[in-house]
Amino acid sequence: MMSVIQRVKQARVEVGGRITGQIDQGLLALVCAERGDTEAEADKLLAKMLKLRIFSDEAGKMNKSLQDIGGGLLVVSQFTLAADTRGGNRPSFTAAAEPGEGRRLYDYFVNQARLAHAQVQTGEFAADMQVHLVNDGPVTIPMRMEPQV
Repeated sequence: MMSVIQRVKQARVEVGGRITGQIDQGLLALVCAERGDTEAEADKLLAKMLKLRIFSDEAGKMNKSLQDIGGGLLVVSQFTLAADTRGGNRPSFTAAAEPGEGRRLYDYFVNQARLAHAQVQTGEFAADMQVHLVNDGPVTIPMRMEPQV
């Protein structure tokens, strides 16, 4: 399972002009399930995401986690993170989980996030979304949890 997280001052997702999720300070997490991923990779990714120390402490050092600051988490499904651009000019998405499995793992990830963290908002799986954000820093970090072999 993979993600790109962005430390934000604020972020929101709109679908058809309707806001589906909105946060102030926190993390915008674009999340992608890949073929072979299981709940184990989702759990590891979420645990790392919530504890990653990328927020500033009183001395201005990145020493605090999302949980430490009590910030929001905006989770957005993003199968295009699995794009393979090595051949030709059209990306291949064969590494992404099949849509049904992708939805199941995304829903699992969101449910686990809501159990572990107080402020969780979402986009809408497989929808045409407009994502608005003010990146703080900017701090943008790719994350990947590989399936166990």
